[in-house]
Amino acid sequence: MDNRDNQRSFAATSLLHMPRVAKRLSAVAVDVALCALTVWLALCLRLEHWVQLEPAHWWAIMGSVLMALPLFIRFGLYRAIFRYAGWNAMVSLAQAMVLYLLFYATVFTVISVPGVPRTVGVIQPLLLLVAVGFSRVVVRYWLGGLYRTLLQREHLPGILIYGGGQAGRQLAAALARGSEHRLLGFLDEDKQLQGNTLDGRTVYDPAELVELIPNLGVTDVLLALPSVTRQRRLEILDALRHLPVHVRTLPGMSDLAAGRVTMSDMRELDIEDLLGRDPVTPNEALLNRLIRGKVVAITGAGGSIGSELCRQIAACQPHTLLLIENSEFALYQIHRELEALFGSDTTPLEGENAGAVPAVQLVPLLASVQDEARIAQIMQAWRPDTVYHAAAYKHVPLVEHNPVQGLRNNVWGTWVCARAAQAAGASHFVLISTDKAVRPTNVMGASKRLAEMVLQALAEATPGGTTFAMVRFGNVLGSSGSVVPLFREQIQHGGPITLTHPDITRYFMTIPEAAQLVIQAGAMAHGGDVFVLDMGEPVRIIDLAQRMVELSGLQVKSDENPTGDIEIQITGLRPGEKLYEELLIGDNPQPTQHTRIMKALEDSLPWDELQTLLQALDDAMVQNDVTAVRALLQTCVQGYQPTGEVVDWLHSSPGNNLDAVVRA
Repeated sequence: MDNRDNQRSFAATSLLHMPRVAKRLSAVAVDVALCALTVWLALCLRLEHWVQLEPAHWWAIMGSVLMALPLFIRFGLYRAIFRYAGWNAMVSLAQAMVLYLLFYATVFTVISVPGVPRTVGVIQPLLLLVAVGFSRVVVRYWLGGLYRTLLQREHLPGILIYGGGQAGRQLAAALARGSEHRLLGFLDEDKQLQGNTLDGRTVYDPAELVELIPNLGVTDVLLALPSVTRQRRLEILDALRHLPVHVRTLPGMSDLAAGRVTMSDMRELDIEDLLGRDPVTPNEALLNRLIRGKVVAITGAGGSIGSELCRQIAACQPHTLLLIENSEFALYQIHRELEALFGSDTTPLEGENAGAVPAVQLVPLLASVQDEARIAQIMQAWRPDTVYHAAAYKHVPLVEHNPVQGLRNNVWGTWVCARAAQAAGASHFVLISTDKAVRPTNVMGASKRLAEMVLQALAEATPGGTTFAMVRFGNVLGSSGSVVPLFREQIQHGGPITLTHPDITRYFMTIPEAAQLVIQAGAMAHGGDVFVLDMGEPVRIIDLAQRMVELSGLQVKSDENPTGDIEIQITGLRPGEKLYEELLIGDNPQPTQHTRIMKALEDSLPWDELQTLLQALDDAMVQNDVTAVRALLQTCVQGYQPTGEVVDWLHSSPGNNLDAVVRA
């Protein structure tokens, strides 16, 4: 749209926003001018030259105005001009002009006025009919469409862009090209910008937002602040969370592709926007030490952590990446994604990074970590240098209801993979563990601690061989089973949000940060190390739910606010669920060369003693004797205190006759 188009649009919009009385007075003024113009034209046509108006001619002009305006008012030509400037308006105009012709011709043609030719009494009404009709048609086509558009736009979301920098201006340009939103202006903390205009839009002080919301009809605030720190972003979000607006954001600078910002770059607020922290620049030497040019295997490659490990490890240019996954669909997805990014058909980089990108050999392998023969075949065939073991059952209630399968997968699966990697000569084996392994109250946590103990015992029993390490951390944002996507889905459906306990807290970390730290921690291992990631401060889940509701432009429904939009329902703790998580069993974490990675000094059992306990546990699992399984776990795992009764579905089923099945 060029400058003249902008000016015409601005003029038309200004007219449409005039009060109704002002619009009618403007129409009257136009008709008065047309009366005078048509009298002059009638004189020019009659006398066949350009006429200079004389005193007698003004009688003809005055008579035209005094006769036309009352008739136009009587026939409704000044009521809702824009709405009726169609066929009905033309009929009304014709009726008014017939009477006007009779009156005007009677005075200036039949009776006659000295100095005014008689034919003017006939010519002028005809000219006035054409002029007034043409003016209504012009109004209809110039303003009518814009009027309807404005009426429609009144119901569109009203948007303020928070940030008047380059990203904000590009986003404003993208909004101007669309028709799904109303751009109302900018918010910016720069005092020099406030009160001025950017691309024709006013820049407001964010402190005025409370008043701007009702005055301008603001429904959405778009954060165009890709370069601010996470801490500053969190401060801004805290200031916006109590206001009835929907907040969305641009990704950070590292996530934005080079080029123009568009509305498709906008996304809903993720939990990292609410809880995230500024990332620490990774140590490139640690990232590459176990990966670059090597054969790397990842179990659970299609899971939340496993898939992110795949992405980051592939970016470090291993020679071969083995994707080991039990789910066919998950394996298909991650293999297709990596093939597009790092496979043999990858397009070379351009510009500064010109040159061919060494293709990574991607090997998708369907396998269960419990299948000892299959895992051994894979390890012997490819002989990986480094193995990242991310395959696990991690959903606490599901494992509590299926404890034997949880133990088989998490403990025996780790044992199978570790022995196979050791036999194939792997230099490093890194287990992805969890904070739920610390003083667990559930089978899932106990199984992960027992898996740690298996690796600790193997490391002690076989020094100088494969280096075993464990990396323990809390919840990752957006992973499968995370509360964040669940809360978002519940908000989209109008609630309620279900929460197990009002005091429950959890540690959170982004998936990319967790994967980077896992890789770097593994590179620092010497054998039997238990690394703990710095998770920051724990978060009350009810506070998280309230933030997500409020930043969606909604209100929490409660006793204090019974007219709110989304209710938070407390459902009670699930089997095995803890109110809070811990990262250390002891209180003696040791620092490492990375600021966010600590080393825990955890007790372990000698391999012979542990193997005896594992055999007893295996016997109880074969019998599905869950009571015995829980008792043995309490013997093996320090601090394991199960809560509640056994909830295994087979153990508690009415037709349970497993003893007979086993004997058969």
